[in-house]
Amino acid sequence: MRIKPLRDDLYNVLEKHGLERKFVKQKLLFEQNYRYPSLHTEKIEPKHLNIYSFRIDRKWRAVFIVTEKNEAEIVDINPHYK
Repeated sequence: MRIKPLRDDLYNVLEKHGLERKFVKQKLLFEQNYRYPSLHTEKIEPKHLNIYSFRIDRKWRAVFIVTEKNEAEIVDINPHYK
């Protein structure tokens, strides 16, 4: 599944927290196999909204939706909840 280009505000979050390289690595894994084990891809509650996330690192996750064109659109990058 392809990831749509990031919005500027999301790229700024990656830059601010030094996550650019980690994100590129995880993005490549995601595009090859979105269920790759180290991504920890999951559906977020409430499940009926069809919002998902994958791990950038142990602390940060990328939150995404799947578009009608079967692309992942990242809508948020935030610290992982506990």
